[in-house]
Amino acid sequence: MKKVTGIGGVFFKCKDPKKVTEWYQKHLGLNTNPYGASFEWYEDADGTKKGQTQWTPFPETTKYFEPSSKDFMINYRVENLEALVEELKKENVTIVDSIETYDYGKFVHILDMEGNKIQLWEPID
Repeated sequence: MKKVTGIGGVFFKCKDPKKVTEWYQKHLGLNTNPYGASFEWYEDADGTKKGQTQWTPFPETTKYFEPSSKDFMINYRVENLEALVEELKKENVTIVDSIETYDYGKFVHILDMEGNKIQLWEPID
């Protein structure tokens, strides 16, 4: 079974997300939006299946990364999230919440062995 198929996003805490986003736009040319920036790429060799990676600064006071106390969270793209969650439960991996489904995919959060919160995302293509 395939597990992680790529990085879906990089999220980090900062003092002023708006100013950080503006800095990255001005100095590094990121094509930003209110949620950060999205990087599009192609998943397959023939260039027909598009993917994206999200880059998002969060306020340093966000509770979204809890129960982790770290200043970052990585989103990993996965296939078959339900089966993966069942396998992770058998391996005693901490599952933080229930799978949630949106029009752009399914999500769940887990903790790694050092307490880093990880977001798993099964995109709906």
